[in-house]
Amino acid sequence: MELFSTAWWSALLAIILIDLVLAGDNAIVIALAARQLPPHLQKRAIIWGTVGAIAVRSVMTLGVVWLLKIPGLMLVGGLGLVWIAYKLLADTGEQEHSGPVVQTFWGAMKTIVVADALMGIDNVLGVAGAAHGSMELVVLGLLISVPIVVFGSTVVLKLVQRFPMIIQLGSAILAFTAAKMIVNEPLLDAVFDDSAVARIATYTLAVAGVLLLGWWTTRRYSGNHQQSV
Repeated sequence: MELFSTAWWSALLAIILIDLVLAGDNAIVIALAARQLPPHLQKRAIIWGTVGAIAVRSVMTLGVVWLLKIPGLMLVGGLGLVWIAYKLLADTGEQEHSGPVVQTFWGAMKTIVVADALMGIDNVLGVAGAAHGSMELVVLGLLISVPIVVFGSTVVLKLVQRFPMIIQLGSAILAFTAAKMIVNEPLLDAVFDDSAVARIATYTLAVAGVLLLGWWTTRRYSGNHQQSV
């Protein structure tokens, strides 16, 4: 693809749109994972969470051709993301906060990087497809996604602190993303291609299951905490 040609600019625009759409999930994960950190660590978590996400995505982008050959990749990623959506929702502060704060910080980093690696599959495939083999476009796409994720995470974190119900909304969005990955798994084409019912059931089960299980876990913890007090 010729540099700065019409096709090149069209591909770059497509990559920017992909980043804008998919970076929202990354921003939600980072904000929810960082919400229980002390204020002075929240900004650090957003910066390093973004760095980790971009680093993981860079490696995945370079290996996208190899990744496409792995059977069941979207299914495994989707199931893993369902679990992370639940854990972010059910994070009731059961961690041992009396220990060093750095343990909580690195716990947030672990959640962010793992979740971004799972969600990055969609982004990597989308960007690689839009770039049509142009490595400079792939690199530009990664660079453009950095300020989008950082800004988005900061905004979401402030909204979460002001409107706690956004936590449920964020987990629901992640669960929906997970369901989309499962539905798009090539190994399951025979199940989903000709069955709208199966697709709807998968989306519903993922979102409702995460929200209900997270609510039940939080309620159970609150009840046990009150009894111990």
